[in-house]
Amino acid sequence: MAGLVTPPLLWLGLIYLVALFALFITAFWTTDFAGNVTRNWNLDNFTKLYQDQVYRQVIVRTIVVAASVTVIDAMLALPIAFYMAKIARPTVAKFLVVALLMPLWASYLVKAFAWRTMLVPGGVLDWATGWTPGFGVNAIVITLAYLWLPFMVLPIYAGFLKLPDSLLEASSDLGAKPGRTLRSVAFPMVVPSLAAGSIFTFSLSLGDYIAVTYVGGKTQMLGTLVFARQTTDVPFAAALAIVSVTIMVVYLFLVRRTGALENL
Repeated sequence: MAGLVTPPLLWLGLIYLVALFALFITAFWTTDFAGNVTRNWNLDNFTKLYQDQVYRQVIVRTIVVAASVTVIDAMLALPIAFYMAKIARPTVAKFLVVALLMPLWASYLVKAFAWRTMLVPGGVLDWATGWTPGFGVNAIVITLAYLWLPFMVLPIYAGFLKLPDSLLEASSDLGAKPGRTLRSVAFPMVVPSLAAGSIFTFSLSLGDYIAVTYVGGKTQMLGTLVFARQTTDVPFAAALAIVSVTIMVVYLFLVRRTGALENL
């Protein structure tokens, strides 16, 4: 079976690496006044990213949004996953897993547009509560946190399933209260799973541009800049994409010590 799977994986990996290499090379080229790509090797695109305050702000905003989505999803996913794995009856847990996966069957575009109709001033949320964040950074964080929540819950749920019930019972027998048991016994055991889920939420938020376009208003992030510039200035769009790749590589390096990569 492994022999049948290996060639397609190698082929897909080769295509990905070639595309990534082409992206890296293109980032060092420029465009002329006619919009044609000129193969003059230079660092102009990266210099522009560093010197222009607008692009620096977009990079920082993108990182903050991706980190915010990851933290929110982690705070929501931990109690949900713990309840599914350790408290709910097996039939209830299976139902909750299906309920968690069902939104993934719906079109991404439909879900993003649905949040637009909910967050728009005078929309569903405004009508029901009298308040709405409108379009902007807050709307982006709310929408992305909803979209990527299953990708955080499922790894943590798998981590809690691996946690022996005997450890929780031993902690309780030794006099630890439920909160102390969760902090000192359960949480440290699922840190690798939590970090694995964060890789999904952080990377998906980092490169998203469709939901940002729908609910972000005039807010720009790296994904929207890449999409906007890829038709007029391909080398600069490639440089912007390299920034996203670099941020993600640094993030993977930071979380690899937690064992997250083994829990993907």
